[in-house]
This record gives sequence, C-alpha cells and structure tokens, in this order.
Amino acid sequence: MTIQAEILALMDRLKRETGTAVMFITHDMAVVAQMADRVVVMFRGNKVEEGTVEEIFNHPRHDYTKALLAAVPKLGEMRGKAAPEPMKLLGAENQRIAPITGTDKRLLTVEHLTTRFPVKGGFFRRTVANVHAVEDVSFTINKGQTLSLVGESGCGKSSAGRSILRLVEPMGGKVDLDGVDVMALGPNGLREARRDMQMIFQDPFASLNPQMQLMDQVAEPLRNYSIASGSEISDRVARLFDRVELPRSFLRRYPHELSGGQRQRVAIARALALEPKLIVSDEAVSALDVSVQAQVLNLMMELQADMGLSYLFISHDMAVVERVSHNVGVMYLGRIVEIGPRAAVFENPQHPYTKALMKAVPIADPARRKSEKDLNFKPIPSPIHGVDYKPEPSVYKTVGPGHMVLTTESGY
Repeated sequence: MTIQAEILALMDRLKRETGTAVMFITHDMAVVAQMADRVVVMFRGNKVEEGTVEEIFNHPRHDYTKALLAAVPKLGEMRGKAAPEPMKLLGAENQRIAPITGTDKRLLTVEHLTTRFPVKGGFFRRTVANVHAVEDVSFTINKGQTLSLVGESGCGKSSAGRSILRLVEPMGGKVDLDGVDVMALGPNGLREARRDMQMIFQDPFASLNPQMQLMDQVAEPLRNYSIASGSEISDRVARLFDRVELPRSFLRRYPHELSGGQRQRVAIARALALEPKLIVSDEAVSALDVSVQAQVLNLMMELQADMGLSYLFISHDMAVVERVSHNVGVMYLGRIVEIGPRAAVFENPQHPYTKALMKAVPIADPARRKSEKDLNFKPIPSPIHGVDYKPEPSVYKTVGPGHMVLTTESGY
C-alpha cells in the first residue's frame, strides 16, 4: 500500500507538472476514486457506463457498476465484528452470511524462522552478502482460523510462506504443524507432511499447466499420493469442481479457456484435493477484479467454515485483510513489527509502519482523496547485509491481549 500510494502520487504530480493526459486502466475501484476525473465502466467488451468520477461513485446507474462498487472491501467496515464473515454481494440473495470463529486449538507454530538468500560476487562466485528475507519471525495459527501477513513488496511475507512449506529452505527456526516438526523431516517425511499443507499462488495462469486439462491438474495430487484411482478419481475431481462452484463441463477444458477468477477456483480445488489442514494463500486474489475477488474470498471463507481450514493469508491489500482475518501480522524488512487480533491491529495500530500502511490505503470515495502531503514516504533500507552481520533478536512488548509490537530497531 505504501509503494502503491507513492507511485500514484508520483503519477499525479507528473501529470500536473507536464500537462500529460492519463488513461488509467485498473480493476481497483479505490484507485479509480483516487486518480480519475472521468470513468468508463466496461463489461464483456462493451462500455456500459460513463461519467465523472463523482457521478459513477455517488449515482451509479448500470447494474454492473452497482455490483462493482458493492464488491469493494472498505477499510473499517469490520469494526465491531469479532470474527470474519463473507461479503454480501448483489444478486446473491441466498448467500450464507455468518461469522467464522474457528477454534482455540493450535495448528501451526512458527518460532524464530529465518531465511536468507546468498549474494554471489567475484571471480569464484563466493558468497559476499546475504539478503535477509525473513528474520526471526514467530507466530501461531489456530485450527479453522486465518492469520494474515501484510506488508509492502519485498518485506519477506511470501518468503515466509514458502519457508513454512520448505519450498524455500529456511536457515533456522522451528515449524510445528499439528505436532509434526516440519524442519526435522527428511525428503520422504516432508512429502508426507505436505498432504496437510498446500499453497495457492498469486497467478493461476502461471501455476496451472497450459497443456493439461483441468481435470488432470486437479487429479494430479490424488495420483501422486495414491489416494484414489480409476473412476474414483473422476468422481472426486467432479465433487471438487462442485465445491468451488465450477460447472463440470469445465473438466475437459484448458486454463486459457477460463477467466482469471475461474482459474483461481481451479487452483483452490487442486489445493483442496488432499484435504489439507493448512493452506498458504500467497496474494491469491490480488490479480482479480473486485467483483471476482469478492466471490473468491467468500468461497475461501465458506470452505474454511465447512472444512475447518486454516489459512496463512499473504496480502498487501489492507481492506481485504481486515475482511478475512482473525489475526494480523505486519511485516517490514523481514520482521514482524506488529501482530495481534485483527481488531486490535486495525483499530489501535501501535508501530509507526503499521500506521503508515493504514494511512496509505486509498478510499473508494472521490471526496476523500489523499494528497501527497498527507503521506510520509520513506526510502526502504536495503535488506542486504555482509556475511559477518549479526542482526538483533526480535524483542516485543505486549500492548494488549495477544497484541505485540516490535521494540528492536527495525529501520523504520
């Protein structure tokens, strides 16, 4: 959010200084409210509505425009609510809206997780420095609940998620998944443990094989673990398609024949195939337009309520995080600088970086545009340090029940 706000402010300043006209193409309605003078709304290749930004936001006329605006998650709309709940969407009168409380039983415990990437240099390509991607990170996730990791690009949140699954090998720390020490597992044990932890990636087109039919891609985990065979695989895949609300006629299609939201539903079906306990969602909805994003988020929350899934939800979108989270961890330069219950972090932020993130969130209201002077931009310090560098351990102070703030120097 801070980087987005900085880029938007830069574009706006250059536009004013040079007199250049800008055609801004986006699915983010809050960015539209922040940047636009006039708005054209398109649907299936056609222009369905056009007007000033004030007219579009305050008096939308077309049903699609109304649905778009209704699907925008708004920062602060979860105030006073104890647990996440799906969004109420236009045209979904039979939609189930109920808080998702989860349990108080711990599923995942991460302690002092550290991941660094070597920087090579010189004729012999020796390690001359390290990128401190994840530095002394600790948190827990309860069964049936969601912990969100938020922060700007390069803060280490995706590396943390990959490190937990050991898609990236951590340098140190402990990862306990329902009593299993993931860090101590050998190749066979790790393969077995991954039945309980799956990942949904940001770009479903990149994470799906363009040359395989969708049925085979969702069936692949079942075949890999010899869970089913023959007609039983077909039946299970068909039920998974039902579960993620995709028609069975899509089973024999290829990824390029689907929309972005439909492809992400296939990715979710594949992640559910092994009936995992934990799903790491790495920016899984950031590439989707707001109406499709809301549908996928609602689907994920409904699956959580029905199946008791736990999510590590990685995102930079604060309004989305507020909607789906039980607990929130804010990351900066590889460390968690603030962590606690969603209401505590959003309604009573304590760390300066958390406050800066909140302040940078664009609001889907053209009357409440942020000016450049409202934002305090700071250059991001480099996470690259020499091989002899020894970082301080992360030390936290408790400011409320489960609400902790980093006291170690974080560079912000």
